[in-house]
Amino acid sequence: MAYGEGLRGGSPAGISAHGLRKRYGGQTALDGFSLQVRPGTVCGLLGPNGAGKTTVVRILATLLRPDAGQACVAGWDVMRQPRQVRYRIGLVGQNASVDEILTGRQNLELFGRLGHLTARAARMRASELLDRFGLAGAADRSVAEYSGGMRRRLDLATSLILSPPVLFLDEPTTGLDPAARIEVWAHIRELVGTGTTVLLTTQYLEEADQLADQIAVIDGGRIIAEGTPDELKAKVGPDRVETITRKPTLDEVFLHLTGQAPTTLRTKATEAAR
Repeated sequence: MAYGEGLRGGSPAGISAHGLRKRYGGQTALDGFSLQVRPGTVCGLLGPNGAGKTTVVRILATLLRPDAGQACVAGWDVMRQPRQVRYRIGLVGQNASVDEILTGRQNLELFGRLGHLTARAARMRASELLDRFGLAGAADRSVAEYSGGMRRRLDLATSLILSPPVLFLDEPTTGLDPAARIEVWAHIRELVGTGTTVLLTTQYLEEADQLADQIAVIDGGRIIAEGTPDELKAKVGPDRVETITRKPTLDEVFLHLTGQAPTTLRTKATEAAR
């Protein structure tokens, strides 16, 4: 498929990037980054700190212009049609974007009004999202009183205030405890079940394995491996167990692994050969 084919002019909400390059001074952040994400799927962008994950998200979300390359999101060109792109995406960054002084409900209504919803529509949408994310009971409490998991759920809710077809999640579970992380995973699965396209950046292999239909491994600003979770795991090779001791003899290693002394087995083999 040619670049951008099937992704222009309001067609299905996928993500397409080709040859993206970005430098910060003398440092290369992206070095020919290319990626295709099918509509209604989750793509896990996996890589260490400094690999270029956040730069990719910022470019696709129209917050940063690349030095070279092309990208389409939800059928619109990121560089030439940024306004159309912004109306069709949600973004959850590494740091919560909600206001701690306001209540959960006030945060959602504020984001709704910023998205040009009427006051009535913003109230209705806020109530709907508070119920959906299990925050109705804490809706009128200050966000400063929320736990980390609750803040992350509220952050997800604010990104969905306009029901965007494409959602960017930049390391959404960093700093959360295991229970809160699993909770956020459940909400992401629910979103994808409604047809949302998700680009998820993460450092956690388990997270990508749990959520992603496809995984792209990025390092040095370019994709170095790509495939389904099962395909990538198969490339790693079979499981292997290594036993290391300080000064082992061959007989000691054999005894440790089998529970039998090699001399006993040699005797049995000799008797069987007679």
